[in-house]
Amino acid sequence: MLEKFFENSLWSSRFIIVLAVFFGLVGAVLLFVVASFDVYETAVYVINTYVTHAHPEHFHEEVVGGIIGAVDLYLIGVVMIIFSFGLYELFISDIDPAKDEHGEENQLLAVHSLDQLKDKISKVIVMVLVVGFFQKVGHTTYSGALDMLYLALSIAAVAVGLFFLSKVGHHH
Repeated sequence: MLEKFFENSLWSSRFIIVLAVFFGLVGAVLLFVVASFDVYETAVYVINTYVTHAHPEHFHEEVVGGIIGAVDLYLIGVVMIIFSFGLYELFISDIDPAKDEHGEENQLLAVHSLDQLKDKISKVIVMVLVVGFFQKVGHTTYSGALDMLYLALSIAAVAVGLFFLSKVGHHH
């Protein structure tokens, strides 16, 4: 009887995951809101710049930087959503509304193992890093041929990394 009580308690303790799921979703919503305000502020800046016919020196870099920064936040929000959905499906229950009318699961957020969750999150994190890299590249000044060579090599390295990342998880 004591063993059964202990095992039931142990199994029920998995519901503590609901905290991570809930606050992961709260974090995702906050990131989406902040990113949306960043896009809004960038749009206001662009409109005001064109209305006043002023064209600041680094206008394009500022606009692209604002948009890329927002994309970065959106991607991190996506990581939080994938994390929350994955934990819920792994520890609590399948998400019934994610199934279509034939009972087939939507594979976008479906997670059946910790390895799958890790793979999905790591791919999005790599994309966040790539976006951050290109944001930094946009704000860097290049003073010579060697700097341009380093830029070309770093872009090639990112491209090769993305190529190999696209091959992860595909079994032929």
